Amino acid sequence: MSTAVDEESGTPQRGPKSLLEGRRPIPAHFTVYLFVILPFLALLAAVPFAWGWGLSWVDVGLAVFFYVVTCLGTTVGYHRYFTHGSFKAKRPLRVALAVAGSMAVQGPVRHWVADHRRHHAFADKEGDPHSPWLFGTSPVALARGFWHAHLGWILDRSLTNQRRFAPDLIEDKDIRIVHRLFGPLTIVTLVLPAVLGGLITWSWFGALTAFFWAGLVRITLLHHVTWSVNSVCHMIGERPFAARDKATNFWPLAILSMGEAWHNLHHADPTQARHGVRRGEIDISARTIWLFERFGWAYDVRWPTEARLAKIRA
Repeated sequence: MSTAVDEESGTPQRGPKSLLEGRRPIPAHFTVYLFVILPFLALLAAVPFAWGWGLSWVDVGLAVFFYVVTCLGTTVGYHRYFTHGSFKAKRPLRVALAVAGSMAVQGPVRHWVADHRRHHAFADKEGDPHSPWLFGTSPVALARGFWHAHLGWILDRSLTNQRRFAPDLIEDKDIRIVHRLFGPLTIVTLVLPAVLGGLITWSWFGALTAFFWAGLVRITLLHHVTWSVNSVCHMIGERPFAARDKATNFWPLAILSMGEAWHNLHHADPTQARHGVRRGEIDISARTIWLFERFGWAYDVRWPTEARLAKIRA
């Protein structure tokens, strides 16, 4: 049985009901820092690097393509499908979503799902792994909470108990394989843009710039968009639906997050396949699920109904 540690007392806990299941090994934790810091440094270098040279339309096209694929792998795959069961997927789609989500470099699928299910179980309360409200409401406490929700929690070595929060994925043979392949898929998501950039431009320089823009910069942009849903979308925005926590809608993030920034509705009714339900609320992830349904790859989709929405309107 896995060992966990109580967050307050530091005493060991055992059993499937504990929140944690030990700590991330030091080599794995080092890679977390690596893939937080290196892409961020690439983003800081982006403006001087692009000033007059080093950015082509090939780089832009590849960056947009890989951003969309890996973002949807996170939003449609990791989040709406694996975490919340907003729809059912046939096996090829299920595996493809797990692979695309892994290529976003936000952690192996079982870790991500366990963390997010724990987030919903304890939203904005003790036990939530990334609430910005855990330290109080003073300016200093909110600044500390924002840092914790946006990035600080990722740098914690503690691992959420998968046996408690993701037992279905532990039993899924396909997902066990994809989970173990997170390392190789991380290499693929960095190397493949460089290979394509080199082949399209037929130059080593094209490979280098594609690696920079469609690899490093794309990953860090997606990281901070996703992390902003954890931080900004629990602090700033509208609350048109009655959620039991502080989740909000923050429209400036709607496009880049593929609809995840309509976060208030999601927390009010987490299993819905569509989060942006009011007029003008663009939800690219929901439209993608709709396309999967039309092609017959997804079924039993949990679309919101007017009767259901009426019950949760604030």
